[in-house]
Amino acid sequence: MFRLAHLSDVHLGPLPDISYRELMSKRITGYFNWQRNRRKYLHDGIIDHLLSDIRAHTPHHIAITGDLVNLALDMEIELARQWLAEVGAGDFVSVVAGNHDAYVPGAFDKICKAWAPYMTGDKPTGTLRRDSFPYLRVRDNVAIIGVTSANATAPFMASGNFKSGQAERLSKILDETKAQGLCRVILIHHPPVREAVPQHKRLFGIARFQKVMRKHGAELILHGHSHEPSLYHIDGLDGKIPVIGVAAAGQSANSNRPASQFNLVTIDGKRGEWTIELLRRGLAGTALQSVDLSKQTFELA
Repeated sequence: MFRLAHLSDVHLGPLPDISYRELMSKRITGYFNWQRNRRKYLHDGIIDHLLSDIRAHTPHHIAITGDLVNLALDMEIELARQWLAEVGAGDFVSVVAGNHDAYVPGAFDKICKAWAPYMTGDKPTGTLRRDSFPYLRVRDNVAIIGVTSANATAPFMASGNFKSGQAERLSKILDETKAQGLCRVILIHHPPVREAVPQHKRLFGIARFQKVMRKHGAELILHGHSHEPSLYHIDGLDGKIPVIGVAAAGQSANSNRPASQFNLVTIDGKRGEWTIELLRRGLAGTALQSVDLSKQTFELA
């Protein structure tokens, strides 16, 4: 039995001091969005509470599906690195980047350098870069596969991309891990499902991703980006694949979005006979207290 805690869209705050030069880019729209909206509803205290609750459930591994920062400022990236060290060691925490982590050109390279221990597979092949993805980590009888969809976009856009090169590498990993009898869990920031988010936030390459799933299969897909505790299914090689989202980790209860949550995924079974239990935990009111919100079980062939 393997317990995997999943959280996403941390959006660590508050923003550090920012220069006028740094604002002369897409960051100016994100800065005003933070000042007008996000800073009111995203709080480190809530994230700290969520992490305490995660630790109380003793997961074997933690997955974070992106958006650790807001504007991808150098100081934000460094503070996120320090925060990750508090969450756990690199071999205990797996991260994929979100659109806010790759907010402007060059930011993705910087997070690859700063957060490398959390985004590197069991068999690193050199300096971490975009074509290092997807990465593979095997824990117990579970294959954790980190796919990147993050890239810099134009102002007012928050889209992602899944391109052919990564599709080829993902296909190979899925075949190899299936042959090993592992339960394959894919981490990605953008939901690989049509209409899961508005058009300006969509994943380009959904058809390509879903084609890979139909041909090679997987047992579970975990994503962020939508800030919603969602559940979809897409066609896989051996049947329907659950696609699970989660509320933003730092979201307070006084907004119109679901308050802070995490998913506790328990995986049991063996090749061809997997049972996956999804427990959603999070804030149910204005008090800083987490409760069980829902529980579902998936029997996968």
